[in-house]
Amino acid sequence: MAKYRIGVIGRTGRGNYGHGLDTVWLKFPQCEIVGVADPDEKGRAAAAQRLKAPQAYADFRQLLDEAKPDIVAICPRWIDEHRDMAVAAAERGVHIYMEKPFCRTPAEADEIIAACEKQNVKLALAHQTRYSPKLQVVRDLIADGKLGDILELRGRGKEDHRGGGEDLWVLGSHVFNLMHHFGGEPLWCMADVTIGGRPVRREHVKPGNEGLGALAGDSVSAMYGLDGGETGYFGSRKGAGGDRFGLQIFGSKGVLEILTGHLPSVSFLPDPTWSPGRSNARWIPVSSAGLGQPEPLQDGGLDAGNVLAVKDLLSAIENDRQPECNALEGRTTVEMISAVFESYRTGGRVTLPLEQRNNPLELL
Repeated sequence: MAKYRIGVIGRTGRGNYGHGLDTVWLKFPQCEIVGVADPDEKGRAAAAQRLKAPQAYADFRQLLDEAKPDIVAICPRWIDEHRDMAVAAAERGVHIYMEKPFCRTPAEADEIIAACEKQNVKLALAHQTRYSPKLQVVRDLIADGKLGDILELRGRGKEDHRGGGEDLWVLGSHVFNLMHHFGGEPLWCMADVTIGGRPVRREHVKPGNEGLGALAGDSVSAMYGLDGGETGYFGSRKGAGGDRFGLQIFGSKGVLEILTGHLPSVSFLPDPTWSPGRSNARWIPVSSAGLGQPEPLQDGGLDAGNVLAVKDLLSAIENDRQPECNALEGRTTVEMISAVFESYRTGGRVTLPLEQRNNPLELL
């Protein structure tokens, strides 16, 4: 069994250590944490104790240079330094497990990917649903024709106090990653962004929470053309609530609904009208064992999702392949988000990949 030296990068008070991306390595006997980096002194000391790290650094570059890890966990949920951290690791040939969202702009994604490709670095993103054993069952149901022809895909965020632009980034990234996975490459986007029911203007653009960069809007509505001929939709409105967070796939024979997580709730409605009230059809649960079968696995939450992601990353390194959820997919997710604001800025449909690679709201 190969042995891996692991470095952990956190930022106390500015994204911290993400959703367990720091502690997952303790579950792998072939992985040894050799150092942690955190600019906050107290946070750094606490992380070193929690992770039993022999070395602790204020600067993540010093961690990379002196501890010489094989893999680094980029843990902060804030993304304003994701590009710098990932590029620094990739330039040193260090593989990466990284919290989502990926980065702030398509331009930053381009730089990360170029650095990874130059050194053949594998980068895995912590979109945990993508590693769920239930997703293969969903793929099989679609391939077997249970859904018929896929016609459209619809997603919404959590629509809490972050609804609109922030929800688009923080929770929408999960939805777009799944939409891309099942619907194919996005070709175009048309979108609207409002605040208080009125068009967003330059004076509404503010620095977003969690290091997201320029941000605006408490309501977003977006439509995408996907290369399989399907149409994708995403919407989020501040304070709308309702627990609609997830993705629904509508086909000519029925509907599949996928939520998020290690063992997400997945249900199938075998009804071409898409309306249980108009037929005798009922929602059928989908487990990792198949349609309508009892779930044989226990949901281990974020820890279990991280374990599956790390297993896949180690396999990708050893077999020289891309991880299941990789930097190329991360870039597509960032482009789908950025396309919402670029479409609004330009007042029409925009094609993807985007020609304008920076934050569109900075140009509004």
